[in-house]
Amino acid sequence: MAANRTSREDRRRVARMEARRAFAAARAKRRKRDNLFAAAAAVVILALAVALQVSWFSSDPTADELAQLREESAAADLPAVPDPSVAEGKTFTGSLSLGQGEVGVELDGNAAPQAAAVFKTLADEGYFSGKDCHRLTATESTSVLQCGSPNGDGKADQDFLWGPVENSPADGIYPAGTIAVARGDDVMSNGTQFFIVYKDSTLAQESGGYTIMGKVTSGLDVVEAIASSGTDSGGTDGRPKDPVTINSFTLK
Repeated sequence: MAANRTSREDRRRVARMEARRAFAAARAKRRKRDNLFAAAAAVVILALAVALQVSWFSSDPTADELAQLREESAAADLPAVPDPSVAEGKTFTGSLSLGQGEVGVELDGNAAPQAAAVFKTLADEGYFSGKDCHRLTATESTSVLQCGSPNGDGKADQDFLWGPVENSPADGIYPAGTIAVARGDDVMSNGTQFFIVYKDSTLAQESGGYTIMGKVTSGLDVVEAIASSGTDSGGTDGRPKDPVTINSFTLK
C-alpha cells in the first residue's frame, strides 16, 4: 500500500513538474516574441504538457527517470510555488482583516491543495498586509470583490504564475461566501490574487473556470457593505468607491 501511494505521488509530482516546465518555456517564448506566432507556440507547448501529464500519470516512471526530471525541473526557469503537500488533507482557518472590518475565512486543502498551499504560504509571509482589494464587480451575474494584486492595479506578478485550476464548478455557480483564485487567460496564470463572492454568481467556465479554495465563515456583511457603496466610477466593474486595504491575512 505504501509503495503504491509513493508511486502515485511521484506521478503527480512529475506531472506538475512537466506542466510548470512547459509553462516556463511558453512564457519565455512570449517574452522574446510577443506576437501571434509566439502565442500559437505557447498553446502547442501547453497542449504537449497536458499530453505528457496523461502519459506520465498512466505509467510508472523509473527512479532514474524521476531523478532526471527533478534535475531538469530544478534547472528550469520555474516560479517558486509552494508544493501542494503543504496543504493536502488540511483545513486552514483564520481572518482577513480589512479597513472596514474582519472577515472570517477557511481554506480547504482537500479540495484545492495547490491553491491552499500558495495562499497559506503568502499569508504566513505577510504578503497581503497593505495590499488593496482593487476591483469590485456588481453585474447581473457576477458579484465579487477582488484583492491581492502586487501593485493594486490588477496586474499579476509575471514571475509568480502557477496552475492548473482546481475544484472549479462544472455548472459555473459560485455561491455567496466563496473564496476563489483570480487568474488570467489560461489555466496556468493563477497568481497572488483572489476574489470573494458576496452574492451568488455565475462565472464563465469555457476556459477552465476558477479554483474555489475556501469560503467566508463570518463577516460576509463587511464585504456586502463595501459593495453597497458601488465603484468609484459609478459603473458595475471598477475600484470600490469605499477604498479597501488589507490590514492582515492570518491562517492557522
